[in-house]
Amino acid sequence: MKSYDYLIVGSGLFGAVCAHRIMKAGKTCLVIDKREHVGGNVYCSPTLIPSSEGGETVINVHKYGAHIFHTSNKEVWDFVNSLVEFNRYTNSPVANYKGKLYNLPFNMNTFYQMWGVRTPQEAEAKLEEQRAEAVQELKNQGVEEPHNLEEQAKLLIGKDIYEALIKGYTEKQWGRACTELPAFIIRRLPVRMVFDNNYFNDKYQGIPIGGYNKLIEKLLAGADVRTNCDFFDIQRGEGGSEIFALQDGWRSIASRLIYTGPIDEYFGYSEGKLQYRTVSFETTVEEMPNYQGNAVVNYTEREVPYTRIIEHKHFEMFGSEVYSCPKTVISKEYSTEWKPGMEPYYPVNDEQNNALADKYRAMAAKEKDVIFGGRLAEYKYYDMAPVIEKALSVEL
Repeated sequence: MKSYDYLIVGSGLFGAVCAHRIMKAGKTCLVIDKREHVGGNVYCSPTLIPSSEGGETVINVHKYGAHIFHTSNKEVWDFVNSLVEFNRYTNSPVANYKGKLYNLPFNMNTFYQMWGVRTPQEAEAKLEEQRAEAVQELKNQGVEEPHNLEEQAKLLIGKDIYEALIKGYTEKQWGRACTELPAFIIRRLPVRMVFDNNYFNDKYQGIPIGGYNKLIEKLLAGADVRTNCDFFDIQRGEGGSEIFALQDGWRSIASRLIYTGPIDEYFGYSEGKLQYRTVSFETTVEEMPNYQGNAVVNYTEREVPYTRIIEHKHFEMFGSEVYSCPKTVISKEYSTEWKPGMEPYYPVNDEQNNALADKYRAMAAKEKDVIFGGRLAEYKYYDMAPVIEKALSVEL
């Protein structure tokens, strides 16, 4: 007899939402995760900061990078808010280029900071002037269509913004020159002729009060959960627990499998290994209440090794509240090429990897009683809301 109706591999948002649905339907599931904690990449590491009055303040550190929840899907927004309350955080990142600050996304504040223009008409005229220069540059080279990201970006936004705010940052993110990156990566750029620094256009936006761990706890309530538990050890019959003692793999444990790990690993890399970009973090406690005045500051020049600095308290503290805690926590984020043993973050969106992923997706479609979901199992970059939407709609 099966011990559970479902075995869920991975406790990130896709796996956790599926677990929530399964429990509400009166069925049973076991959720396993090879990490020492649940929550996948939305996990927050609580850091206790003593106050001068003798108490403590918790700063929820986004261990795997900044996560800002945003959606225009009311069903998804109502669902997460039925579990935890969200705050009013609005994502308004700032770019630092050689010590000068620019607002993002590209809007009237950015254009004023770059060129001193004050009206949408002046901004449009400057953009058109720079776009015309880019067109002429391509014509001089005998080129009709942009061949790489640099050429495409200049056609969209002009050389000034490209060189200050796109070039270095993109090259750090991808680990290669913009002239070596395909044009399709940057076919569209958000350009707003209004003084609005809100990065997202979505209707709803915020962060769970108390951090994302609160949301994951509610989603996993009632499910059996085991951390430090590797799905592939179960498949090999390795380890010391009663689960690992079962020699027939996951089908000895559950009737169905929900798998959120790397799709190529599931199939033993039989068609080859998919590629990723990964990031690492250098996190420190700073002896000041306010380090940079914003949750996210991008460093866009190539010579600065990190891509951005995240100051975590700004996700949950606003205005003068920031100064109620005498210290702050920052994370410098570095983008690197992924190697086995590292955390896979971003699928490499090129023809080679997409073709390989299609082979694995075709294999996955033939698997009986297995659901593949999430960014690793689908080899697809997801924001949080679309992952939840997918998990709410998948047939269980």
